[in-house]
Parts: sequence; C-alpha cells; structure tokens
Amino acid sequence: MDGFNRRSLMALALIAGASIVLGAAPTQAQQLTKLRIAKSVTTSFPFAGLEIGVEQGIWKSEGIDAEIVSFAGDARMQQAFAAGSIDVGLGSGPGMGYAIKGVPAHGVAALANKPENMALIVGKNSGIKTINDLKGKRIGVTTAGSLTDWLARKISSEKGWGPDGVEVVPMGDMRTRLAAMETGDLPANVTATEQAYEMQINGQGTVLMTFGEIVPHFHTHVIFAHDNLIKNNPDLVKRFLRAWFKVADYMKTDKEGTIKSVARTMKLSDRVIRDAYDIEMGMMSFDGVFDQKALVLISESLKELGILDTVPKIEDMYIKGFAPVSIK
Repeated sequence: MDGFNRRSLMALALIAGASIVLGAAPTQAQQLTKLRIAKSVTTSFPFAGLEIGVEQGIWKSEGIDAEIVSFAGDARMQQAFAAGSIDVGLGSGPGMGYAIKGVPAHGVAALANKPENMALIVGKNSGIKTINDLKGKRIGVTTAGSLTDWLARKISSEKGWGPDGVEVVPMGDMRTRLAAMETGDLPANVTATEQAYEMQINGQGTVLMTFGEIVPHFHTHVIFAHDNLIKNNPDLVKRFLRAWFKVADYMKTDKEGTIKSVARTMKLSDRVIRDAYDIEMGMMSFDGVFDQKALVLISESLKELGILDTVPKIEDMYIKGFAPVSIK
C-alpha cells in the first residue's frame, strides 16, 4: 500500500508539474525554441541589442534560443527571408517595401523612429557652421537611391531650396568619401552617427547634425517577421517582441552596461558609443507602435528611392495586431 501511495503521489506530482509548465510563461528550464534572427547591418547601435539579449538571458526568459546572423544591407536580408533561411529580422523602414515586391516578410513593430543614427559630418576646413551654410555645397553619400542619398536630398527640400539646393555625390564606401573630405573636394558627408563621432574624435571633421532634425516622423528601423511565422506561430512572434522590448528597456536603464556591450559588438571604443548613447536611445521605440505620419513618409520614400515604381498602400507594408508591446 505504501509503495502504491508513493508511486501514485509521484505520478500525480509529475502530472501536476506538467500542467503548471504548460500553463506558465516560458522559462529557462523548458526546451527552447530556436529562432533565426537577422540584423540587416552590423553597424547599427540598436541592432547590437540582439547580443545584449543573449548576454542578459532575455531571449531564454521567453523560451527562445536566438541564432543571430548578420547581412550586408536590407536587400541581402530580404533575400534570406525569400529563401526561408531566417525567421525574424531587424531592418530599415524602407525595407517594408520589399513585401510589396513579393518577399514573404512584413513589418510587425517599429524598432527606432526618427533617424538620429544618421549624421552629417562636415570637413574641418569646409567653413560650414550651420545647416544654412550647406546651400549649393557637395554632400557625399554611399550610392544613388540609397537612404543616405534620400536623407541628403531631404535637407534641400525641407529648407525650400528646391531639387538642386545641394549637390548629392554618390561616392561609395567611407574611405573614398573621407579622402575627398580631407582634400576639401567634399565639404560634407552622410554617415552613421557612431562613425561620424569617431571621425570627430580623430579630428577629421565636425558633426553638424543628426537627421532627426530634418525627418522628425520616420521609422529608421523596423522589426520584420516571415509570413509563415506570422501565420503559423503568432505566439512566437509575440514572445520575440516581448523579449526585444525587454532588451530595449535594459538598454535604457543600464547605460554603462549597454555602452560596454554595444562597443564590444560594434568593435568601437566606449567613448564613441558613450557620445552616441543619448542620441541613439532617443530614437528607439519602447512599445513598437507605428506612427502613421512616418508610414506615409516611408511609403513616399519607396518611390523616391526607386525601390518601387509607385507609392504603395500603407496597409500593405506591415501587419497590425502585434503592437503595442507590453513587457509587464
């Protein structure tokens, strides 16, 4: 009888334990679900939050085994979505246009808003002190039709100088543009904020502004999910988003821990990341909600950038129902 009771009690305990686990939020004791998470570029302060999530055990707290991969731009990441090799991705707002072109992935939450992570740096001998001094000047960008190209042209349109108010010069990688700045051939340059501050620290120029001043309503970064994941496992998408915004909250509340981690991930000095910290955190979303004004501007930018031939319908660019995200 005693043996029977012990066996019965053990069986009941196992059943009860299983019931508790099935009804509970994911824990580290559970089997984790592998999620293939991509970042479209490595040179992004917010995207370095993926590694923070690993370091702080945040992915595991939501039952996620995070497999992080990086790409050389939005186009490459969207190709990976098309190939079915990634589940979730961190990319740019204009990257939402790829869904219109047939890529099976949609935006599910805003990650970062106005483009404070893009800056305009001017040469030390350029004579440029204010935005108004840019009129008629040459501004270096990566390639024609890129986000840097669009941002540079936004200066002219916002100041009312017309389409030829500044001369936008596509010059490829930063080394080429930096050489042109040093010779005085290129007075100004659009680049990542961290890179701009590193150049300023090295005495190669002065950061004139970040582009949040020019484009206050924008989603610089967006979280994408594969359409199959959205359809077949929306709960996993929600768990990822909950974990991501826990990461964002950590980045906001633990400044020093974030600086050290991001500097390590981006292979930059703590000083550069510290200089950029307030600017970068000022653009981040903490609930994932899309701004309708930003979506309108992004839809227009897709045609201006040549990603699409026509301005798309806003509702075709993202999936409703995943934001706002609560971490409580």
